[in-house]
Amino acid sequence: MKTIEIIGYRRANLGKSESKRIRENGDVPCVLYGGDNQIHFRSPMILFRDLVYTNEAHFVHLNIEGEECKAILQEVQFHPVSEILLHADFLRITDDRKIKMEVPVRLVGNAPGVAKGGTLVRKRASLKVYGFPKDMPDHIDVDVSGLDFHHAVKVGDMSLPGLEFLDPKAAAIAAVEVNRAAKLAADEAAKAAETAAAAPAAKAAPAAAAKAAPAKKEEGKK
Repeated sequence: MKTIEIIGYRRANLGKSESKRIRENGDVPCVLYGGDNQIHFRSPMILFRDLVYTNEAHFVHLNIEGEECKAILQEVQFHPVSEILLHADFLRITDDRKIKMEVPVRLVGNAPGVAKGGTLVRKRASLKVYGFPKDMPDHIDVDVSGLDFHHAVKVGDMSLPGLEFLDPKAAAIAAVEVNRAAKLAADEAAKAAETAAAAPAAKAAPAAAAKAAPAKKEEGKK
């Protein structure tokens, strides 16, 4: 997994008014957990661009005024309207301890159901996994090449060496759903197939009746 460096500066004051001032100056209020003490700091918002707005997971190399450590971004908060980054929580990690991470999902392959008119729907953008840092991937590939109508890839279908999936096993990751137009077309095709299959039988019935009629006449003459 790739690592992104985040530079931070310790905060002398805490509170909502101070956090507001930090954001107005283009920084993000942050907290580092996982050590003997929590560390409150601020970091330039521009440094979060490649960490937050991406479809890959990353480790973080934190440098807070010369104090360095390895961490992961545990939680972020955004403004509900402007989507400006409001706050970030980091968790200090070590190579000998397992961690929980949200790893983005990538759908790979061509689903047969899509070729028939269905729509491939992503049910989960990421998966929760548990394992050692060395086993954490940048992203998780989910193969959808076996999906037909109403079929889904579920968490229980996934397996990666060294990782435990924490989402419910029955939870769908991706599925092929049928829109109304595709469903009507499929129903019409099924009806046409039934009609075509029934046609030979319908033609055979009058012919059988015609063969039986002379036999009955012969019996009448006797």
